[in-house]
Amino acid sequence: MALFKRLRDLTMANLNALIDKAEDPVKMLDQYLRDMEEDIGDAEAAVAKQIAVEKKLQQQYQETQELVEKREAQALQALEAGNEDLARRALVDKKAMAEKAADFKAQHEGAKTVADNLRGKLSEMKDQLAEMKNKRDTLKARAEAAKAQKQINQTLSGIGSNNAAAGFSRMEDKVLQLEAEAEASEEVSASKSLDREFAELKKKDTSDIDAELQALKAKLNK
Repeated sequence: MALFKRLRDLTMANLNALIDKAEDPVKMLDQYLRDMEEDIGDAEAAVAKQIAVEKKLQQQYQETQELVEKREAQALQALEAGNEDLARRALVDKKAMAEKAADFKAQHEGAKTVADNLRGKLSEMKDQLAEMKNKRDTLKARAEAAKAQKQINQTLSGIGSNNAAAGFSRMEDKVLQLEAEAEASEEVSASKSLDREFAELKKKDTSDIDAELQALKAKLNK
């Protein structure tokens, strides 16, 4: 079990290292902003729904409260007309409407509190998004500057230019080899030329002797 746990931890560590290496700061910042904008869109939809609930409850409360006032006026009108029973029934309905109005009022106040809270959080999210966008521009500029500085430092330190240096070294070796071959060829050519001169000299010496021998033979014959 301990071995499996160590293998799992090692695998997760390697995966996290690969993810960290693959993450591009600028692209990740843009992705975070897109995620934030989506969250704000969801929050706006939730706020809109809560506002609709708040307004509906407010409307129900106002309508019920108006009905309470209407039943009280009707009860007074019935009493003036001498109809106590009708006045009583109007007051009973007024009481029921008053209880319902109180319930709607409580619900409306709760819904308004929730809506105000959501509005505040939505405003904070938008402020945070604006701040993140400003910071994104700054971080993006810093990232580009850091990349440029890294590339320059690598070039100055020779990192990344090994191929060019190795290529120049190979070409220098080839030039030296060509020069050596040319020098050797020149020495061989000079040696052959010297041998030819000695051969011509030997040939010339032999011809002189042959001529002198023929002259002596002619003189003897005489």
